Amino acid sequence: MGLKRTSAELAALEQAKATLDGLGFYPELVNIHRVRILHVPWLFRLPWFRRFHGYEMGPLILLKQPLSETSASLLAHELCHVWQDQDHRLRMWWSYVRGGYADNPHETEARKAGAAAS
Repeated sequence: MGLKRTSAELAALEQAKATLDGLGFYPELVNIHRVRILHVPWLFRLPWFRRFHGYEMGPLILLKQPLSETSASLLAHELCHVWQDQDHRLRMWWSYVRGGYADNPHETEARKAGAAAS
């Protein structure tokens, strides 16, 4: 990606990574080299996204609120989804198609990551 990360963005990613590194969910640690955090409030006005405060799309963490107003818990949760995507992209996405959102094991894991950051 062509845009340079801000120091606040990098610090937030490093903090969330430190939380995830201690969890050991996957053999390889999460790689934050290409991860970006973007504040895109307009996206969360769309019907599908209204219920979310953050959303992961590959190496992108999309936020409803500015980074300065986003909890460490939400960042760890979304970075956990990045990690899942890095480890097993197709299986992760298929799990949402097949099993939905609420009781999805990937959501359960990301909630644990968020709780660990609190």
